Amino acid sequence: MQMSTNQVQRRPYPVPPTSPTEPDDIRLIGITMSVSRDQEIFGEGEPADQVFKVVKGAVRSFRLLSDGRRQICDFYLPGDVFGIELGADHRTTVEALTDTVLVVARRSTLGDEDDAGANRRLWRQAMKALQRSQDHAVTLGRRSASERLANFLVDMAARLGGGEALELPMSRQDIADYIGLTIETVSRTLTQFQILGLIRLAGCRSVQIQKPRTLAELCA
Repeated sequence: MQMSTNQVQRRPYPVPPTSPTEPDDIRLIGITMSVSRDQEIFGEGEPADQVFKVVKGAVRSFRLLSDGRRQICDFYLPGDVFGIELGADHRTTVEALTDTVLVVARRSTLGDEDDAGANRRLWRQAMKALQRSQDHAVTLGRRSASERLANFLVDMAARLGGGEALELPMSRQDIADYIGLTIETVSRTLTQFQILGLIRLAGCRSVQIQKPRTLAELCA
């Protein structure tokens, strides 16, 4: 999908150099792109000639199954890089979850043989994404509804800064399509968690984790 020119600000985005406290940060020099909520960034099967980094907001990647259902594959949050493919084309569709700002760079600018540090950071990003994919497969195949949702909340808490107060950028339908449940089951399980005192809900997307250790034990 081609983004309209009024959505793209064509200027270099000054990403700061990697520091010891942010060893996995990948520096992309490209253009900034502002994307509205629910807007497609690229589609499945389109050429994978660009890579993206989330500066602000969040995005989801998904595939449509043969029966028309949507399977969300991953969520990308600030600092995450996405759009890197082994082949020439994208294997998923990616949309903005909220109003989002991205840095966009040509795929050819990555993997410079003369930049060993950048290659190591890129490799670590890829390994993190692979680990999330493996954990996701286990979640879908072997865990109960409560275990799936607990694992999701614990993972989001870590990825959103490690705090216990979560402002989730995704809807409950997004969560359901990610962990392979119905939205009714997600809502019912969240209510059960609240009754048990594991979490406190303040609206559809605000979650306060009250008992992080007990919630984490559900993921084991």
